[in-house]
Amino acid sequence: MEFKDYYRIMGVSREASAEEIKRAYRQLARKYHPDVSKEADAEARFKEVGEAYEVLKDPEKRAAYDRLGTNWKAGQDFRPPPDWNEGFEFSGGGFTAGDAADYSDFFEQLFGRAGHARAHGGGAGFHAHGSDRQAKILIDLEDAYRGTTRTLTLRHPEMDAQGQVILREQALNVAIPRGVRGGQHIRLAGQGAPGSGLGKPGDLFLEVEFRPHPLYRVVGRDVYLDLPLAPWEAALGAKVKVPTPDGPVEMKIPPGSSAGAKLRLKGRGIPAATPGDFYVILQIALPPATDDAAHAFYGRMAEQFKTFNPRSRLGV
Repeated sequence: MEFKDYYRIMGVSREASAEEIKRAYRQLARKYHPDVSKEADAEARFKEVGEAYEVLKDPEKRAAYDRLGTNWKAGQDFRPPPDWNEGFEFSGGGFTAGDAADYSDFFEQLFGRAGHARAHGGGAGFHAHGSDRQAKILIDLEDAYRGTTRTLTLRHPEMDAQGQVILREQALNVAIPRGVRGGQHIRLAGQGAPGSGLGKPGDLFLEVEFRPHPLYRVVGRDVYLDLPLAPWEAALGAKVKVPTPDGPVEMKIPPGSSAGAKLRLKGRGIPAATPGDFYVILQIALPPATDDAAHAFYGRMAEQFKTFNPRSRLGV
């Protein structure tokens, strides 16, 4: 996926005001409108300008996009960091099925899921209900096993008098329930956008995402661990200690186990009424041959198993 420099597309600086961005969009939209433009790539440029404007006109999207920094270049291979938009709120946002074709994979990766927040239908007169908002919260896998309380700093992008985006910060204490899954939403009633007049504020929905873990992988409620074994443990069987997010457990390794074999600890995944499972994927770790004695041992081993061909299934 290629990085898109929306400021470059619009021909404005990163410090441009909302009015400058609007003015640039109007000029470019007239220049590249497919019905009137003589440019060979008018339709593609028109869509590109529309996508850039969709981000830069919106204080929330613009503030989150700016957080990616200035080190990225247009066309550079890009994957967003896992915490790039943690704590940013998005109200509405995203795109609908009708206009998805007009926006790039880059836009979808950054903002495509922001459309979960729903807007309320409003009220009578000046008493309109505030819209719901959505933000992302990163937690550790261990938090889902035990439950915890986290302090989350939310950033509210606003326009100042000069049309520049500024960030207001708000700290919230959030209870992370035991058994929460990645992708699940935690609802904070009344913490969304304020209502108009006597209208009630909307709600804030926090989308849970797990931080990358050095040991574990998560699929739904199931948790996976690559477990190194010594060759003799795999060949002869053994009892070994296995780390889990809920503490170490002892596991029996069957004799004759091979690399890639999968063993299950039932119910040791993420807790729930029907908990997930914990899977151990066996890996064979070879001792290094760093001295003469080790070399000699591997030589005797080669002689002992000279009829063994680990590539037999490859036909060679």
